[in-house]
Amino acid sequence: MSKRKNPSESDNINVDFCDFLMELAEYEKNVSRNIHKYNAYRKAASVLALHYKRIESGDEAKKLNGIGDKIAKKIDEYIHTGKLRKLENIHKDSDAQAINLLTRVSGIGPVKAAELVRNSIKTIEDLKKNKDKLNHHQLIGLKYFEDFEKKIPRTEIIRIEKQIKDMVNKLDPEFNVTVCGSYRRGKSESGDIDVLMTHPSLNAYEMKKKHREKLLQNIVDTLSKGLVTDVISIGDTKFMGVCRLSEELPARRLDIRLIPNDQYYCAVLYFTGSDVFNKTMRTHALEKGFTLNEYSLRPIGSTGVPGEPVPISSEEDIFDYIDYPYKTPQERNM
Repeated sequence: MSKRKNPSESDNINVDFCDFLMELAEYEKNVSRNIHKYNAYRKAASVLALHYKRIESGDEAKKLNGIGDKIAKKIDEYIHTGKLRKLENIHKDSDAQAINLLTRVSGIGPVKAAELVRNSIKTIEDLKKNKDKLNHHQLIGLKYFEDFEKKIPRTEIIRIEKQIKDMVNKLDPEFNVTVCGSYRRGKSESGDIDVLMTHPSLNAYEMKKKHREKLLQNIVDTLSKGLVTDVISIGDTKFMGVCRLSEELPARRLDIRLIPNDQYYCAVLYFTGSDVFNKTMRTHALEKGFTLNEYSLRPIGSTGVPGEPVPISSEEDIFDYIDYPYKTPQERNM
């Protein structure tokens, strides 16, 4: 759930292609607001990041799933000139650069960023002088901007995970807690911390809103005694906030979702990712006559209407139902 997810890694031999594709993706999302192009650039970057060899031409890149003519031409242009004309034009566009910068502040989306830029608010310093134009979430994003820009080392998330589990288990040992996202996929660093929790008393069809609210509030109150420093928002199923292990370490973005027990493993699968892996799983499920999302796996009858959710007691159950070879979380970095 981090604002910026970049597939480029130190062992990625196509890292320069991935970097320019991700920069184009951010431009399309934040400035052009063209989600189709954003998704296309991101998918191409993910495919190249996983490719076993250095790409030497656009034609070679085009043989990979997710890379079409237009992206192949950009790869050729970059190989031959060492730059991209489209990116150079973007870099010269001060408003586009300002929008991209402001959307890096947690809580500021492309529409708000464009509105701020129209009001000549284009830098972090400008934001600090115009706090009256920001809501509660955006003010926290501004307060911790430098901290949230820093990636979170895996070793730190391990410590935060242990502290969350220890504190929540003292509250009630029946809680099930899973840290998802790139951390669960084995990455060395993450943009934020995404936690799913469930409890035997939580059922999708019987779960009373007041019971959920009380459970989540109790969790946050407990974590506020030594870990959670700020609350961005809290509802009956989702908490967004800030945590910090110690004064010497940066503040980190923390999201907690309370999930019904009978939907837990579909949610764990979904929030583990990656985005490309999730799309692959959903497509395969449809081919096998099921519809899969973050809530449930349901068979599609002859009428095309999804039936009742099938019982799921582990991630492996989902793979078994749709006849898809099981992938460990570390194998889902697509």
